[in-house]
Amino acid sequence: MKYAIIIPDGCADEPQESLGGKSPLAAANTPNMDAIAVAGAVGRANNVPAHLPAGSDVANLSLLGYNPNEYFTGRAPLEAAAQGIALAAEDWAIRCNLVTVQDQTMRSFTAGHITSEEAAQLLKALQAELGGDLLEFVPGVSYRNLLLYRGEKSPAPFSPDTRTTPPHDLTDKSVADDYPRGPGSDLLSELMSRSVEIFADHPVNQKRIAAGKPPATNVWLWGIGKRPALKSFQEVYGRSGKMITAVDLLRGLAALVGWDRIEVPGATGYTDTDYAAKGKYAIDALPTTDIICVHVEAPDEASHEGDAAAKIKALEEIDRHIVGPLHEALKKQGDYRILVTPDHPTPVRTKTHSHGFVPLTICGTGVSTDEYSTYDEENAGRSALSFDDGWRMMRHFLDS
Repeated sequence: MKYAIIIPDGCADEPQESLGGKSPLAAANTPNMDAIAVAGAVGRANNVPAHLPAGSDVANLSLLGYNPNEYFTGRAPLEAAAQGIALAAEDWAIRCNLVTVQDQTMRSFTAGHITSEEAAQLLKALQAELGGDLLEFVPGVSYRNLLLYRGEKSPAPFSPDTRTTPPHDLTDKSVADDYPRGPGSDLLSELMSRSVEIFADHPVNQKRIAAGKPPATNVWLWGIGKRPALKSFQEVYGRSGKMITAVDLLRGLAALVGWDRIEVPGATGYTDTDYAAKGKYAIDALPTTDIICVHVEAPDEASHEGDAAAKIKALEEIDRHIVGPLHEALKKQGDYRILVTPDHPTPVRTKTHSHGFVPLTICGTGVSTDEYSTYDEENAGRSALSFDDGWRMMRHFLDS
């Protein structure tokens, strides 16, 4: 049996007045996703328990079949795993966004989608001024970077009670009341404050301002945590897997559960990603794995920008270049199943992640059919196929 999972990140949404009362998913032209609904079933899953943050870290951990109540320790440790960074038991990883904050308002949680090359230069300056034996600033992709606290020589001041706020939750909002709090928050806030001085006259920002681009005004520290201890997917579910993604969070999850990672040229983690290349690489991987998982960040990015049209376009590109070709290739492999599901809702209205059910659709060998002919939130809400604990959905997909 061959399995395919397509994750259109953050695609779940609300009805939009501008779309005649439809959600972006319902308004999008997605004949291939609808074909899966016709051939199989539509349902829903709640991937984020109410007491945990509504982020891609918790949601994708759950989506891949791991109980977040048992395994979630924070977002940054997952991204550290993506870079092959080993965390000792006393170490902490912290997500380090480059952001644009002006007049105490989060103008851009991506610093205008700063390039990886620019980010590396800024992180180098931070390391020179603030880093040392305890603190290590690690460049990642674009605005997504890491700070490591190496606690062997000096125990970290943090604890599970340390609280931080994701910057994407603050888009166009005041940040005044959302700085770190709890144990170790003084250190995090001080580092954020000192980065303002270091970045102010940095050549990277001077060039960006001259080009009419937002400067990276400072770092925003969040997603703190220690290393998780995940059992391999092979041990838990008895299948091998491969992951296609442009996002370190998913790369890290794949590494921690023992999946191979496939790097696709042109995959950007944004709306300009090469959808067709992702589809092609997924098809090429089918003979060498039990499960191929394709994660696409674009719908989530469009939501964060409040752009319904861009979200619709991203969903249509995913449908055309990934879902359709991959489904056709699966049919030629013999027994198969295919699943389309986002991780969490990201409403265009709020521009941020939220708790709640997400729609899913499954078809293939042995999958029971239902009466629904389109894949959208409305039909998912009516369906009897529902997973209050989203992490239980994986077993259903693989073995039901």
